[in-house]
Amino acid sequence: MRAEGIRGYAKKRRVRTTIPEPSGQKYPDLLKRNFTADAPNRRYVGDITYLPLTDGTNLYLATVIDCYSRRLAGWAVADHMRTELVEDALKAAAATRGSLKGAIFHSDHGSVYCSKAYAKFCIKLGVTQSMGAIGSSADNALAESFNATMKREILQDAACWADELACRRQVFRWQVFRWLVRYNTRRHHTWCGYVSPSTYEARRAATLPTAA
Repeated sequence: MRAEGIRGYAKKRRVRTTIPEPSGQKYPDLLKRNFTADAPNRRYVGDITYLPLTDGTNLYLATVIDCYSRRLAGWAVADHMRTELVEDALKAAAATRGSLKGAIFHSDHGSVYCSKAYAKFCIKLGVTQSMGAIGSSADNALAESFNATMKREILQDAACWADELACRRQVFRWQVFRWLVRYNTRRHHTWCGYVSPSTYEARRAATLPTAA
């Protein structure tokens, strides 16, 4: 990078999105920093990240990422960090996969993830919750990495988005179209052997034995 005159992008503004809830429900860490899975729709990680606007306010993005293929199975954007935000992201993942029954969803100890309402919603979908240690970003590194990559590639040298509409449009374009290259269907991932998450999953399906 130095030889080519390329420098990394460094974020300038920081907003706390993980607010522990002392009275909230706690769950054991079922992943132990092992962000892999032997098949799709088995293990997911998720997080909330802030999306800064020029007026000093923020939008918030919640994600649900499949550990097997790094596929973004579900996401939601809102102007709040209430439980509905993470519920909408998980609901979107359930719609993408058809069902999340039997899957694990791993997160940090944010108050929305510890809420009784979210626990009830997970039970309804058949999802088992998992949480890393309080204050350890490494315990949810896959989700953290996704957030950092998205902001770096969209914002680049800008500190924030011009307004809410521009933010929503650009985040949607990156996640769904990624400047006319779909994130899940055409973007190459090193984890997937430089193919897209969808291609990675399709290749697995093609190698499975068919019923006689």
